[in-house]
Amino acid sequence: MTSPAAGAASRATLPGYVLRPTRGAYQGLSPTTKLVIAFAEAAIAFGVRGWTGPLAVLVVLALTAAAAGVARRMAPFALATIPLVISILLVNTLLYPGATDVIVRVGPLAPTYSGLTAALQATLRVIAFALSAAILGLTTPTDDLLADLERRGLGRRGTFVIGSAIRMVPRMGERAAEITDSQRARGMDTEGGLSRRVRGIVPLAGPMIFGALTEVEEQTMALEARAFSAPARRTVLRTLPDSAAQRLLRWVLFLGAIAAIAAEIAGVLHLP
Repeated sequence: MTSPAAGAASRATLPGYVLRPTRGAYQGLSPTTKLVIAFAEAAIAFGVRGWTGPLAVLVVLALTAAAAGVARRMAPFALATIPLVISILLVNTLLYPGATDVIVRVGPLAPTYSGLTAALQATLRVIAFALSAAILGLTTPTDDLLADLERRGLGRRGTFVIGSAIRMVPRMGERAAEITDSQRARGMDTEGGLSRRVRGIVPLAGPMIFGALTEVEEQTMALEARAFSAPARRTVLRTLPDSAAQRLLRWVLFLGAIAAIAAEIAGVLHLP
């Protein structure tokens, strides 16, 4: 059995990223617990019909964001849903199948109350999903989540796929900014009118696609050089916080979300 002095000495020799401190009660939860919470919130928002599911999830998300101190940082994630929300509102309000309760006729367009109701409910679901993913991303470092999943038995290939998907969006944003700065240095006008901006898409898209392919090749070579395909299981240095209460919470949330969706499909739930 390791003595406290020996444990302190071993911790003192570990690099800083291994002993990264956690800040806040919610941030201090296990990454897997926060992942299950995000899954349960998204599942209930999409699986429970009507207003109750998404509204209840949004209330929980607001309380969680306030407790975690990330409420202000969630605004960009909510704004990112605007294009999808606009399309949902237009398509459902104007083209909802079988709706006859017309609000007002404007030429060939006939928006309906049924379509508007469905559109608003779908909008709440999309926002709830986006914000649940946002809280997970803002309170959980990606490498912590991947290390915890790998420690729990997820294969390295599954870990790599999840990590690549999580890192893809911010990396593409960084790449787009880098390419835009490079093209500006070469004289391309990226701040003119709409027509100039549209013409500038091709000079931006080409380098972004080729750069992404090159990065994939370089990353593949780097992984193979580090024995990514080796059959042996890797040693995970970090042991992230966990407890019996969190394990119970994960099972309750996971099974509760599945049960709620099953009850909704079976017609047992009669929520507004």
